[in-house]
Amino acid sequence: MTAVTSSAAAASPAASAPSSGVSLTPVFVRLKLSLLRNGLKGSSKRKAAWISSLVFALVVGFFVTLGLAMLHGNAHAGTVVVLLAAILALGWTFMPLFFPTGDETLDPSRLVMLPLRPRPLVRALLASSLVGIGPLFTLCLAIGSVIAVARGAAGVAAAVVAAPLLLVGCVTLARAVATANVRLLTSRKGRDLALLSGLLIAVGAQLANFASQRLFQSGGLSQLEPAEAVVRWLPPATAVGMVDSASKGSYGQAAAQLAVTLGALALLLRFWERSLTKLMVTPDGSTLAAAKPEKNRTERGFWALLPAGRTGAVMQRTLRYAVRDPKTKSAFVTALAIGLIIPVFNALQGTGSLYLACFGAGMLGVQMYNQFGQDTSAFWMVAQTISTRHEAYAELRARAAALALVIVPYTVFVTAVTAALVDNWSGFPAALGVALALVGAMLSTGALASARYPYSIPTEGAFKNVAPGQAGLAWMSIFLGLLASALLCAPVIGLTIWLDMANYQNMSWLVLPIGAAWGALATWSGLRLAAPMVARRLPEILVAVSKG
Repeated sequence: MTAVTSSAAAASPAASAPSSGVSLTPVFVRLKLSLLRNGLKGSSKRKAAWISSLVFALVVGFFVTLGLAMLHGNAHAGTVVVLLAAILALGWTFMPLFFPTGDETLDPSRLVMLPLRPRPLVRALLASSLVGIGPLFTLCLAIGSVIAVARGAAGVAAAVVAAPLLLVGCVTLARAVATANVRLLTSRKGRDLALLSGLLIAVGAQLANFASQRLFQSGGLSQLEPAEAVVRWLPPATAVGMVDSASKGSYGQAAAQLAVTLGALALLLRFWERSLTKLMVTPDGSTLAAAKPEKNRTERGFWALLPAGRTGAVMQRTLRYAVRDPKTKSAFVTALAIGLIIPVFNALQGTGSLYLACFGAGMLGVQMYNQFGQDTSAFWMVAQTISTRHEAYAELRARAAALALVIVPYTVFVTAVTAALVDNWSGFPAALGVALALVGAMLSTGALASARYPYSIPTEGAFKNVAPGQAGLAWMSIFLGLLASALLCAPVIGLTIWLDMANYQNMSWLVLPIGAAWGALATWSGLRLAAPMVARRLPEILVAVSKG
């Protein structure tokens, strides 16, 4: 936000605002406009992107507003717009946390060196926050929502008040939450949170898909009326609920909803002011870290349960990557969530199968692929400890063991949950046996793919997982690995199908020990085959994973 520092002179007259009577609000509005204008200078691509975003927002906003206005007179219009207002407020609350770099003015800590009082600063920041594409699109939705339910003189009067109240409530909610979490947003944990935003969007999409299917299967929008009856009393959706109540002649209820909206807005502004005051006067954690004495403590707990020697050290390093490295953490959490969502949601929709539990095992099994690329440039330190086939085998075995420590209990859990939802406990042993065989096959092929097709993972860029020029290696590694894993599991899958078709379901429990043993054998074989390949191709692997 270089424009802020360069515009400090422009904001300096505001420093004497309490004494000179100069209002901060127009100064900050002009500063926001200057930031927008200066950000578009010198970059035609950035200017084209901003103009395209503005046009897109206006076009979509126009059609959404038109669609909402066409609901006028519909029996379920109130239900739709009240819930839409709640979703809109929810989006304004959490989007700044997931995409903190989308708006530089979200960080008021840049103003701590200026002698500004919190209350005038809150008013100024609120006014400047109303400038932008997001508030414009929100205003379009607010206008369409109140048009959909406004009827009669009382409804129109309430609509005139409700639209700006909904907009101001959403923006205030976003700024209050962002200010309270500004230290998080500018820290490494905040960047981790942004990395996980894609996962939450994917989960939200699955939830929305599931909800819409259940909605249309169970009788339409009337099923949402109980939820709407609660949400219409939750601000800022109460603003739209007020218009609906006034249009129906429930003036007492409308007055109560207006009071709730104004009261909640006042509380939000007070919370924002207190958070801003705390932010302005509390030292940054980075200035306190050096003053705190470093604690010398022995690693205990879970890590003490790992084997001694190289195996335990490598397992601990692998698991720590999954906890601390943003990209590795994102991959693991995504696999854990999606691997559970797919079988559970299919089971809840009545289209589930017990063998969909293998999807979770497969999602986590992919983490074995490109093991050395996950180390990025730090792999050269690991390479110093590998000079023989035996050392390469020990390294791969420990990495596979660390993954198995997560995958095996997770696979058992997902299979059990799916069996409970589809009410098919008799098929649980066979499904678990197939899943464990798949786990072993993917650990095996993952070790071979890591040795044969290593590629670099760039450290920069939240969503760049392959270095330029290595996309072919990545696709080759994953595609051939999955194909080989399916072929390795074929005997166990064939046994399961034969037992079912030959009416030997009472013997299907044999698939569990056979599948587990087959998976263990496949893992051992894959590690044995990959070890000499790693020892022989170590210089090539080191070059490949260091390109990013």
